Amino acid sequence: MTNIKKSFFIFFLISTLLSCNINDDNNGVEPPNFNVIGLWDLVEVNVSAEQDIDSNGAASKNLVDEMDCIFGTLLIDGDLVWTYNQTPITITSITNDQFAFSCSDTVSASGTWFSDEIEATFSGDDVLSTLKINGGMLVNEVGNELPGIQSFVYELRKN
Repeated sequence: MTNIKKSFFIFFLISTLLSCNINDDNNGVEPPNFNVIGLWDLVEVNVSAEQDIDSNGAASKNLVDEMDCIFGTLLIDGDLVWTYNQTPITITSITNDQFAFSCSDTVSASGTWFSDEIEATFSGDDVLSTLKINGGMLVNEVGNELPGIQSFVYELRKN
């Protein structure tokens, strides 16, 4: 009789485990938005006032237009892992609304990600937290006035 009870229990346990499906309700948690998967390039580092750092006579709020040393990529993969490489930018106040700009050595970071239709959220290293999805762009709206950064914008690299 004990063997019959054990057999029934094992059969019940196996049936229960096999009846679960990845598409079953996950307590209201939606699957991630896989449209963010890919390699994203930093295309804008925006500040609050136009600057002519390269002294070419054309000022811009986008520091990428003004500084050749700015580089950044964000790889978001299908295994829910992200990898980030980017040049930090230092902005120092001088006087009379004048600023000095410089780049530092590239910073690397990684972690896990989740995304819905509105934003991508990054866990792990704290260089990224949440980026808004705006068409084919990911936007980190920092919102600081000079000597701070207003936003970082990444564009999905086309194959």
